[in-house]
Formats: sequence, C-alpha cells, structure tokens
Amino acid sequence: MAVLAKIRQRSALMIIVIAFALFAFLVPSLFNKGNFGKSSKDVGSINGKNISFEDFRVKVSNVEKSGQGITSTAAANRVWDQEVSIALLTAEFDKLGIRVGEKAIMEVLKSDQNIGKNPIFLNAAGVFDEAKFKEYFKSNPQQAQVLKDREKDAELNAKYQIYSNLVKAGLYTTEAEGKLKYEMEANKVNFSYVAGLYSTIKDSEVKVSDDEIVAFMKKNEKKYKAEESREIKYVLIEDKASKEDENEIKTKINALLSDRTKYDEKAKANITEPGFKAAKNTIEFVNSNSDIPYDSTYVAKKDLPAVDADKLYNLAPGEIYGPYVNGKYYCISKSMGRKVGVNAKASHILISYEGTQVPNQKEKRTKEQAKAKAEAILAQVNANPNSFLMLAFTNSDDSSAQRGGDLGYFGPNQMVKPFNDFVFNNSIGKVGLVETPFGFHIIKITDKQDGIRLATIAQKIEASEATSDKVFTEATKFEMDATAKDFDQTAKEMKLTIAPAVTEKIMDENFGALGNQRNIVRWAFEDGTSLGAVKRFEVANLGHVIAKVTKINKAGLTSVDIARPFVESILKNKKKVELIKAKMKGTSLEAIAKTAGSAIQQATDVTMQNPVLTGGVGQEPKVVGNAFALAAGKISAPIEGNTGVYVVKNTSSVKAPVLKSHAEYVAKLKAQSAGDGNRVIPALKANAEIKDNRSHFNY
Repeated sequence: MAVLAKIRQRSALMIIVIAFALFAFLVPSLFNKGNFGKSSKDVGSINGKNISFEDFRVKVSNVEKSGQGITSTAAANRVWDQEVSIALLTAEFDKLGIRVGEKAIMEVLKSDQNIGKNPIFLNAAGVFDEAKFKEYFKSNPQQAQVLKDREKDAELNAKYQIYSNLVKAGLYTTEAEGKLKYEMEANKVNFSYVAGLYSTIKDSEVKVSDDEIVAFMKKNEKKYKAEESREIKYVLIEDKASKEDENEIKTKINALLSDRTKYDEKAKANITEPGFKAAKNTIEFVNSNSDIPYDSTYVAKKDLPAVDADKLYNLAPGEIYGPYVNGKYYCISKSMGRKVGVNAKASHILISYEGTQVPNQKEKRTKEQAKAKAEAILAQVNANPNSFLMLAFTNSDDSSAQRGGDLGYFGPNQMVKPFNDFVFNNSIGKVGLVETPFGFHIIKITDKQDGIRLATIAQKIEASEATSDKVFTEATKFEMDATAKDFDQTAKEMKLTIAPAVTEKIMDENFGALGNQRNIVRWAFEDGTSLGAVKRFEVANLGHVIAKVTKINKAGLTSVDIARPFVESILKNKKKVELIKAKMKGTSLEAIAKTAGSAIQQATDVTMQNPVLTGGVGQEPKVVGNAFALAAGKISAPIEGNTGVYVVKNTSSVKAPVLKSHAEYVAKLKAQSAGDGNRVIPALKANAEIKDNRSHFNY
C-alpha cells in the first residue's frame, strides 16, 4: 500500500520522467539505426575464434538454474572463464595432435558417479556394463542430446588428462638442481659490511614525476597492464526511519498491550477488544498484529537477543516483556511456557567403513572391522571416561577429531535420526554406540539447554511515507544540483557525506561498501555516460545513491594515480642510490664507513637459501650473493640492495661437505614445483588475444 501511495503522489512527476526517458530512447535510435549491431552476434573471441552469444546465453542460463542464488553477471563471469580456458586448451590439444578414442571417453564417463554407479547401467554383479549403457540411449533417443553433450565434455576431460600428464612429465628436477639447492642451504659466508640505508635520505629530497612513473611502467608493461575501469564517487541518502517514525511505531506497539474500544457496525455499539495481555487466542493475535508470524519454536537463552536475554528467558508463563528493540524491529513478547532439553551438546568418535558417506576416509576397513573397533573404544571409554578426548583425537574419522569429538550445541532433528534419538532420549553423561550412514558413533552427551517459547509481536522500524517522500525530494534535489553545479560543493551545502571513490571494472558487481549494485557499474560504462556524469539510483532497503563518474581509465597501462603508491618508492630509492654511492668513498671498509657516516656491521653464517641480515634489515639476496662471490679479504663495489646501498668485505666462506647423492634435495624441489602445472592456463591467457563483448549484452 505504501508503494501504491508513493506512485499516486508522484504520478505527474513520473509521467514527465517516463516521457523524457522514451524520448531519450527513441532519438538515438532514429539517428543510429542498428546501433546495437556494433556489438555483433558474438559475445567475444579468443585468438580469433568467436563465441556465439546464443550458445553463451544458454550456458549462463543453465548455471543460473543450477547455482543457488547466483546472479546473471556472476554466472556470465563463470561461463566466460570456462569458455576462455576451453578455447585456449583446445588450441593446445590441436597443436600437439592430442586425440582420444571411444575407450578413453568411456573411462571418463564411468568415473562420473551419476553414470558409473547408476543402477540403470550396472549388471547383475553391480559392475558398470558398457553394453547396457549404450542400449539405454539406443532405446531412449530423446536422451541422445544429453549423451552427446556428456561425451563432448568427457572428450575434453580425457584430452586434458593427457595434456596435464605431458606438462607434468616436462616438469622434472635434475641432480644438478638438487646439488645447487643443497649448496644454497649448506654453504655459509661471513662478511663485514657498511650500509647506506634509503631511510637516511628524506623522501622530500627526491622527486618523481608522472612521466618517470609512466616510463617505468612501460618497461614493465605486463606487470602494470590494466583493464578499462571507472572511478565513481557517491553520496548515500538513507531511506530510514526518523525519530518521529520510531516513536510512532513504539506508541503503536505499546497500544496493543491494553484493551481497545471500537465501534461495532452490526451491534451498533462500542465493544471492547482484549489487548495482548488478555487475548484469548494469543497466536491469532500475534499473526494479526505482527510483521513476523508466530513461531512455536522453543528458544535457548543463548539464542535470545543478547541485551534482553535474561528478562525474556525468566518470564513466567503468560508474563509480557517489552517493548524492546531486536534488530530492525520493535517487539513485545509473552511467555508461552518453558521446555526442558531443547538443545543438546554432544561429543562423538566416528569409526567409518568402506561405503559410508564419509569423504576422504583415513582407513579402509569393512563394516565388521569398524564395529569391532567401535565396541573396543566404547569399552575403553566406559572403563575410563576421561579418556574420551584423547581417543577422539587419535581415532575419529571426521573433522571433529581436532576438537576432541566436540560437536557443539544442536537442536532436534539436526542430526541423522539414530544419532538424534540417542542424544535427545538420554540424559547428560550418557555414553553409547549408535550406527548411522556415516559409520559407528561412540556418543557422549555433555550438556542440555532448556528453552522458552515466546509469542512475539514484531513491527518493523521503517521510514513512514512522509519520511520516504522527504528523502526522495532531498535525493532528487541533490542529483539536479550536483549535475548543474559542483558535486562536492553541493554535498557540503546539503551536509551530506561523500563516500571514497570506488574503482570498478566493466564486469564487476560489487560497489564499495554497498555490495552488489551491478546497475550502477553498468551505467558507468554505457556509451552515453561521460566523465563527470551524475545519476541517482534507488537502492532497495537502503535509500538513494547519487553517483558521479570521476575518472575514465582506458585499457592499457595502469593510471599514474593508481600506480604511484607502488612505483614511487621504487623510483625514489633508485635516485637515493646515486646520492648514497657518492658518499661511499675509500679503499678500505673503515674509510667507506667514515665517509658514509655509518658503522661497520658483521654478518655470520649467512646462506643463500636464507639471505637475511640481522638488525631489522631483512632479506638482501644481492648483498649475500656478492659476499659469496668475493675472495676472502676482498671488498665489493657498492651494491644496490632492497633497503639500501651496501659495500661488503668477505671474511670467510665455508663450503658444505660433498654428498654422494642429492636425492633429498631433488625431492624438495619436486614438492615445491608440484603446483607449477596450474600456471599453464594463466600463461596461455596472458599471451592470448581475448576480446570480451559481454557488456554489450546487458550482463
């Protein structure tokens, strides 16, 4: 009703707005016939291979249907990533001549639980039967397309397995690399050094221009490559209840406590209706007057609103408490009585066996073996109840083992039935053995909580129509003034806070602290949105956002403003290097220390594997590497390090004993490079020509 009232009140304004919107839509189409055609029928291309929008749309739709609450943009992003990966990998398969036959495809299909374990395709021995599989699809031609799609996916997976194995085979570690690893860990160097730290020169003494930052980024173009982006600042005018609105809601809910007199048309007389205190049918009264329906659940004290938990929990049956605030609601509650043991706390030791629903089982055991082990552990617990914690640590087959088997508090029917029945039908301290689809559980009931059932009338604290209209008028005025005049000055005049600018890419959804506001991001990238454009957005359950595009960053190098915090310190340190080097004069370390105004420091037993200088200096691999390269007693030239400029003098080097085999170190390197295969797709993407037209299709 409130929404309808707002529409009626603003009908004249809305007609004008709609008229202008239609005009704005029609005029460009008159002058730019086929404007949409520039987006083409393809959603993008990878290395010249087009991705059809229609195919893409169907896949996005399928992801939306299968995902829980996933947005169309998130679904489009997921499908796009898949399409890019498949296109790049398929090209690699073709280059390498990777082919797979029917047998390999069938093996991949069988590995899918929905196929390999499907009773329809199993023979009398419970084993997958290829003949039955083929016969099923022959007898059900309407399922042919499903099979075709699955075979296509299976073919890709089979090819990827071959490709992945080829990549893994190419990632090998030599004995020489193992030897180098050993020497980096075991060879040691001792040296003296003089350090001219960058921090000894003030940043204000060295300036870095925008041109210098751009030049640096061009030399490191891949590292500072950026997608097209927009910077947007905004003002949020919240559509929330005023103090007057809150008082009105509080008064209204207070009035429900007492009897009310009203005129009855049929009786032609005043009648008295009982209030919440005296209501004969409490549940009906709640449902007639509350924004939240009556809930018959018994609630433990810990689950009640924290501030009012004590008073609510200790209400006598029929007693009323309130009004009080719970989140965004004003509430009054009446006690409907207490119940013992509404929540329970238990610990368990799970002993699973092959075929149970436990993922990543620790051990392979039969049901009989699992039962025997569970009974033995139960006997140990009964003999020594204090042993339960340690037995859970060392024996339980689920993640609760890390907590000594503790499952915390839970309510009725939150656990599988046999487990639930044991816990809620027995008293605290009871220990027993129960079987469920997960295996055998040795259960110990550790606590129970009583609960109270409350009949609560809750009325939402929200803006009245008058307040919402006032907010709407304020937001509209700000939008108009900020468009015609200065955004910041208008905000200052109207005493509104400007949120920090948000940087958004073309397919982003989240908008700063406001969460998913895809419509604002989409607007910022529209053809008609220019630098300085201002627009108001009505955000459900929040208010009005008035946004302004403050910067348009084209694809290419990162903008100087964004790069400066990362690049400036690097360039300043490079300039400081020359200033520090100029001070480091002399033929001995003592003379250099004197001219540099620094002390001689000592480094002992430093390795290349851990090239750390003490005294808070940190990692200095170049410095340590130079120290290793020097002969004993020799002094280095100035070395540009991470934290300053260094001159080092080798005191002594200690070579590690020669080993017959470096297998241990080869194994270490292999373990470190185990995930290197995952870098293939990012590398292919970095070198691919990818055109993304998704934004043209309203995602």
